[in-house]
Amino acid sequence: MKNRITELFGIQHPIIQGGMHFVGFAELAAAVSNAGGLGTITGLTQRTAADLANEIAKCREMTDKPFAVNLTFLPTVNSPDYPGYIDAIIKGGVKIVETAGRSPQEYMPALKEAGIKVIHKCTSVRHALKAQSIGCDAVSVDGFECGGHPGEDDIPNMILLPRAAEELEIPFVASGGMADGRSLVAAIALGAEGMNMGTRFIATQEAPVHENVKQAIVAASELDTRLVMRPLRNTERVLNNAAVERILEKEARLGKDLKFTDIIDEVAGVYPKIMKDGDMELGAWSCGMVAGLIHDVPTCQQLIDNIMNQAEEIIRARLAGML
Repeated sequence: MKNRITELFGIQHPIIQGGMHFVGFAELAAAVSNAGGLGTITGLTQRTAADLANEIAKCREMTDKPFAVNLTFLPTVNSPDYPGYIDAIIKGGVKIVETAGRSPQEYMPALKEAGIKVIHKCTSVRHALKAQSIGCDAVSVDGFECGGHPGEDDIPNMILLPRAAEELEIPFVASGGMADGRSLVAAIALGAEGMNMGTRFIATQEAPVHENVKQAIVAASELDTRLVMRPLRNTERVLNNAAVERILEKEARLGKDLKFTDIIDEVAGVYPKIMKDGDMELGAWSCGMVAGLIHDVPTCQQLIDNIMNQAEEIIRARLAGML
């Protein structure tokens, strides 16, 4: 399957592994890239720019295929060392960066000067158009179904993707609700040229997370995610657990008086203990509704091969047979 996304990033299949906190390490990124997709190292999971440089070098030893680094631009007073991270990316020879969060406009000149392709994650058409206007090469259009931060517009991909196709000139991939060949064909039918998967890649053999995390995703249905931090306009879709229930109780009780400090114990600094130690009730962690479509823990190679085989069968047999 060749299109603008595969050509832009030099990959075999239009399947991208999105950046995920304490999941996107070199092991997973290399496995995805070796399987023909685009693997992604999560930049801010690495505590320093030097740590990121080491992780990039580690990934280089595990694959000779293209891989990306995710940089999420946070709206914080004490900003991470973004120039240092970008320097590590450039010196590491990485040619693809996935940006998310705030606009990457401030850092685009440095990235473009280094010949880096930028794909920005957006939850609305207006943000996608802004990304296009500042020189992003592609966008990842994130529907309301997604794990993590879906924005505040609540537009699902059945509407968001064709709207993006109506407005954008640069290529885009679908993110949120993506799991298999059916997802890929549907996304392409709606105007996308590939798909970005997060939750589905956590439930793979190479994902460097605790087995409890993988089994929690396999056991979950499409009904088992919750939206937290809506009163703070920082909505996050997470898998339901005891900590999430505590957050929701506080939100209901405090209403407009809710402050981030009221829920900080359940959301700040919890990822290492969840992802590495498997403490599943400790805090809130991002998970998409797509968990309802995940029933196994394959290798990345098996997963991507199955996606492409299923997509081809749908296009050649089911769809072509209807004409």
